[in-house]
Amino acid sequence: MVDAAAPSEGSARRSKRARNSKLNASDEGNNNRGRGSEPGDQSPTRPDREDSVGDFEEEVRPKAKRGRPAEPAARGIGGQSFIEIIRGNRKVIPQVVKKWVEHYEKDPKPAMVDLLTMFFEACGVKYDDKGDLLEEADVDDVVVGLVNLARNGEVDDYQGSKRKEFTNFKENLVYFWDNLVIECQNGPLFDGVLFDKCMDYVIALSCTPPRVYRQVASLVGLQLVTSFITVAKMLGSQRETTQRQLNAEKKKRIEGPSMESLNKRLSTTHEKITMIEAMMRKIFLGLFVHRYRDIDPNIRMSCIQSLGVWILSYPSLFLQDLYLKYLGWTLNDKVAAVRKASVIALQALYEGDDNVPSLGLFTERFSSRMIELADDVDVSVAVCAIGLVKQLLRHQLLVDDDLGPLYDLLVDEPAEIRRAIGELVYDHLIAQKYNSSQSGSKGSVSDSTLITLGRMLQILREFSTDPILIAYVIDDVWEYMKAMKDWKCIISTLLDENSSIELSENDVTNLIRLLCASIKKAVGERIVPATDNRKQYYTKAQKEVLENNRRDVTVAMMKNYPQLLRKYMADKAKVPSLVEIILHINLELYSLKRQEQNFKTVLQLTKEAFFKHGDKEALRSCLKAINFCSMEGKGELQDFALTKFKEIEDEVISKLKIAMKEVTEGYDEYPLLVNLKRLYEIQLLRYVPMESLYEEFVSTLDSFRNVNDEVVSFVLLNMYLHIAWCLQLIVSSDSVSEASLSSLLSKRTMLLNQLEYYLPDSAQVGAVKLANLLACRVCTIVAEVWCLFRKSNFSSTKLETLTFCPDESTLKKFWRLCEQQFDSGDEKGDEDVNREYVEETNRDAVMIAAAKLVASDTVPKDYLCPEIISHFVMHGTNIAEIVKQLIVVLRKREEDVSVVFLEALKRAYNRHMNQHFNGNEESLANKSLLDCKDLAARLSGTFMGVARNKHRPDIVKIVKDGIEYAFADAPKQLSFLEAAVLHFVPKLPATDVLDILKDIQGRTENINTDEDPSGWRPYVAFVDALHEKYAKNEGFAGADEKEGTSVRRRGRPPKRRNLQGKKLFDEHSSSEEDDAISSSDQEAPDEQDKLGNADEEAPLIRSIRSSSKLRSLKIPQSGSTVQMRAEDSVQATIQLTASRTSGA
Repeated sequence: MVDAAAPSEGSARRSKRARNSKLNASDEGNNNRGRGSEPGDQSPTRPDREDSVGDFEEEVRPKAKRGRPAEPAARGIGGQSFIEIIRGNRKVIPQVVKKWVEHYEKDPKPAMVDLLTMFFEACGVKYDDKGDLLEEADVDDVVVGLVNLARNGEVDDYQGSKRKEFTNFKENLVYFWDNLVIECQNGPLFDGVLFDKCMDYVIALSCTPPRVYRQVASLVGLQLVTSFITVAKMLGSQRETTQRQLNAEKKKRIEGPSMESLNKRLSTTHEKITMIEAMMRKIFLGLFVHRYRDIDPNIRMSCIQSLGVWILSYPSLFLQDLYLKYLGWTLNDKVAAVRKASVIALQALYEGDDNVPSLGLFTERFSSRMIELADDVDVSVAVCAIGLVKQLLRHQLLVDDDLGPLYDLLVDEPAEIRRAIGELVYDHLIAQKYNSSQSGSKGSVSDSTLITLGRMLQILREFSTDPILIAYVIDDVWEYMKAMKDWKCIISTLLDENSSIELSENDVTNLIRLLCASIKKAVGERIVPATDNRKQYYTKAQKEVLENNRRDVTVAMMKNYPQLLRKYMADKAKVPSLVEIILHINLELYSLKRQEQNFKTVLQLTKEAFFKHGDKEALRSCLKAINFCSMEGKGELQDFALTKFKEIEDEVISKLKIAMKEVTEGYDEYPLLVNLKRLYEIQLLRYVPMESLYEEFVSTLDSFRNVNDEVVSFVLLNMYLHIAWCLQLIVSSDSVSEASLSSLLSKRTMLLNQLEYYLPDSAQVGAVKLANLLACRVCTIVAEVWCLFRKSNFSSTKLETLTFCPDESTLKKFWRLCEQQFDSGDEKGDEDVNREYVEETNRDAVMIAAAKLVASDTVPKDYLCPEIISHFVMHGTNIAEIVKQLIVVLRKREEDVSVVFLEALKRAYNRHMNQHFNGNEESLANKSLLDCKDLAARLSGTFMGVARNKHRPDIVKIVKDGIEYAFADAPKQLSFLEAAVLHFVPKLPATDVLDILKDIQGRTENINTDEDPSGWRPYVAFVDALHEKYAKNEGFAGADEKEGTSVRRRGRPPKRRNLQGKKLFDEHSSSEEDDAISSSDQEAPDEQDKLGNADEEAPLIRSIRSSSKLRSLKIPQSGSTVQMRAEDSVQATIQLTASRTSGA
């Protein structure tokens, strides 16, 4: 069984008690070797982190003696010592070993001394007292002497040396001992002296405090077992041959010398195998069972790698639960490399079908942990674990119910994990390679394609509500599923030409999405966002493959595309994916194959689909398709596409005018809304001349103030986009007419007047409140217009008359409307509001718009910047990240953040005081106070590590000015000390704390604080805190050092899982170092880790959508010309609007 007790170590070697008494005499803390047997019924203890080992390694480090090479002690050949040969030419090692064996057979003692001396020198120490070795001194006495040499610093670390001569030291040392075992297999290996002595020293040195001793001894000991296995396998083969010969002789029933010789040979071979297996057990019990949990992860990893090799190469001894359990235990190791080594070892075991019956109980106990590792923090471990799970499925050792958590990884962020899970899903669920009832079924290629497509559609049904998740699943499986590339089969299925498969409406929608996504993948396009955003580069051969795929797709779609559009044009869920296919086909083939009529039919049907639907995805995909054809088409095809786009523009404008007229007559507003959306989508792509229509927009808004909020939003959006395009034309033109400038200024004035109507006056607060949708639109459009005409774009140019900057009262109205959205959150009051533009109408978009005004210097930062920062911690992770990026921008511009931070704290504190003195609920007042404290903690947390020293004057200014503000109206405002100022004090050195303490105590020398104890309580608490901080002067230095050296972990962010009791070293955990680390991680988490953990809790898709929004805070470069800055600003504004509306 897995938990069976291990064999006693005392039978393999002499008792350790006497040896431990000697080692403990030199080092009382050395407890590594105090166990007589390995308890099999207990979970393993933590790594050997005894205080003696840790203290010893802190006190003594191996010294690199570069100037004085060690004198050769054990001679090899050509005047070189063994250690010099191991450091040098690998090719001469077999010859050296052979000569040494000949020397040993003639004169064992001197040869033994040479070998042991080489071993000690490999450990980095020169042992001069060879008399002890000749006189067969006690092993422990020699080891104690070696430990003392290490304690005195007389040791070199050859393994860790970066010198060129030690590059292959580790490999050559292993090679030497392997050759030694093989060379001795017919003699000294079984003399009971040579290798017994070597093993005693190897085991003893592997249990000593110096890490370099343990590393080398573990390396040699593990290699000895591997080499023993090689010899044992050869002996086993000889035993089988002898047994066959003996059986053949027995059948003759003739007793004679031949029979006697075979019996003797069989007995001798069996004794050798028994002896060599005993030697393996001795090293396993004396070395492995201690070092597999060594403090050094490299030693632990070597142990597990070696154990995997032993089990695989010599299963007759090692393929049992007594040894397998160590692989299971180290699946919980805290170091990823050790976990990975264990997983790889298990993969190799499960790959052999003959090993599986012996792994039954082990699998039953550890299979759940193997599945958990598929979601490991380390990506490489997770990928290997998924491969291990595939092996378990191949042998049918898991049930489908166990795999539920794995399928969630199909939409995980690291692409490597998604690909590995995709392969598992394809093999297990789609191809069903591991299902014995399905593996033997055969049929035609088309039938097989339909079967796999049906199974894929069954999986996609689980994600039908979210097209983005469907794209992730398709991306994961595409590489392994050839049926996705059978365009003709998919198209014929969509056209109902295959009666063997029945599809529901959701299945048809998903199959169209699969067709579109598969075509994108085939031509080299991404269907899911990339984490690195790097441009994809392809070799010439790869480009040829992609171009051939594009050609195949075009040929398959050319005649069938119009039929597909006619059949599914009325379904808004199917149109976007179906229409977008034209973006990925070769338009030139329509001309080459004389299929121009099919091309024109496709564009005509696309135009009809545009006017048949009113939702964003359908409109956007239709316009992208026609715009692509108008730009990429050639000759007649391009002219036809341009004509169709112009027809769409004219028809939309005509429909808008009719719809506005109908609204004035009291008809439904829906036609107006739909055509406003259509015009909006067109303007995201190109300029639309609409002079008369612009004025009608203004007239409609003036006349009908009770019109639907969504209609008003799209009217304002279209007006803004028209102004942005007009400005773009003026900036990019060589000459500018007064008429065009006058017209643009007039249009801007009309838009700003309309927008200002919706900004709340102070008298309106509490009486008039816009719905969230319209309020968010007004905030974002106002900010975009102000940014578009900011002073930096047009100063010192002919277009300086276009400069616009809002006055302070308008800015305050704007911010008041923004605050309303923050307070109301993302809840929409109207249930009929279309959620398709939700990413543009939430409080994140409002905060981005406000932060952009500050980051681009559109408005003075004195008022708006502190207001924004004061909301840092009040509205969730997304808002906090936006404010954090704004602070980064301010620091890059070397702004005086101390003034901004202090003013932000004052604003937050004033909100709390208003809540407190206005008689509001106590819970609201407590929450506002908590928000103020959290803000102070977050702002003070931005002064970390080196930044604390760099910004020390800023911190001092914040503290002193904060004290000044608190005493300006004492004791009423003294709570500001405790709520805000106190969090910045720990960031200061003790000298500054003392100065602040003297200053604040001096302010109360002539004041009797006992008259109002409750009012002066914050002052007393603040002074006590200053005294405490000053008294802990050493604590300040320690905290500073800790923060200064902290770095964020790289790679995959940690997962939050309920894995209590799953750690390898849970029992007997008494390491003070680990306790300190754990407490510090819990009590003082890093600022960035807070934000990172909050990001992990956010849904994946939300993080994808919100990532691009933060780019709007970037400042334009100052090196460009004014005209180019203005032009780029306009283009960026239009592109930003397009990207935000697309939800990118």
